[in-house]
Amino acid sequence: MNKKELRKSAIATLRTLPASDRESIENQLTHRLVKSSIWLNASTIGITMAQGFEWDTKKIIETAWSQNKDVCVPKCNPLDKSLTFYLLESYDQLEKVYYNLLEPKPKETKEVDKRTIDLLVVPGLLFDKKGFRIGFGGGYYDRFLQNFPNETVSIFSKLQLVDELPRESFDIAVDHLITEQGCIN
Repeated sequence: MNKKELRKSAIATLRTLPASDRESIENQLTHRLVKSSIWLNASTIGITMAQGFEWDTKKIIETAWSQNKDVCVPKCNPLDKSLTFYLLESYDQLEKVYYNLLEPKPKETKEVDKRTIDLLVVPGLLFDKKGFRIGFGGGYYDRFLQNFPNETVSIFSKLQLVDELPRESFDIAVDHLITEQGCIN
C-alpha cells in the first residue's frame, strides 16, 4: 500500500475503536509517557491539541501544568506548511481554525523558540519500529523536525505499529516510541 492508502486504513481503524478501548489505551499512553525519563527530564513540552479520533492530549497537558512544566502547542502556517509553537497557559488561549483544529491565538500567547522545547510529542497515524511515521499528509512535522535539536516521542496504540513503512528522503524518525504495552527501543 502507498502512504495515502495506509493513512486511510489507519484512520478507519482508529475511528471504529470502541470508546472503552480508546479510554483504556489513552490512560495507559498518558501514564507511560508521564512516568518516562524523557518526560521527567523535560521542562518544556511541545504537543498538539488532539481532536476527533486522535489520542486525547488534554490529560497530558494538564499533567504538565500540574508539574509546573511549560506547554507549547503549534499553529500551522498553510502557506509554507510550517509550524510555530506558542506557550499555552490556558485553554482560553485557543481558537478553532480550519478543519476545526484548536490552535493558539498568537496575540494572546508567546511564541516559543523550537530549541527551548525539551520534549516534542509528535503525532501520527502509523509507526514502524525504527521510529518512522505516517502523519496526516501535510509534511508540517517533517519540516519542523529538520533542525529540531531535542528529544522527540510518539505515543500510539499497538494497532498503529507496522514492521516497515514507505519512506521519503525527507522523513525523520522519532527518537522514542511509547505504546500501551510500553516503550519500543
